[in-house]
Amino acid sequence: MTPDLALATDAVSRLLDELGPAISRDAVVAAVAQACDDLRGSPVGALPELVERLARVRLDQPTVGL
Repeated sequence: MTPDLALATDAVSRLLDELGPAISRDAVVAAVAQACDDLRGSPVGALPELVERLARVRLDQPTVGL
């Protein structure tokens, strides 16, 4: 787990609770990891919220989990 992803473990938990069994844990972890990579360089204090928002948007797309 990368340091950025370690900071986003709360986001993974919240998204899993919010989305329920419709999306796998692996898909949520992958979306959060990709969001961390994409947002690298953002202000550290804002990173957890930005990561969670970006991951949520990506997980809401109909092609996720197929």
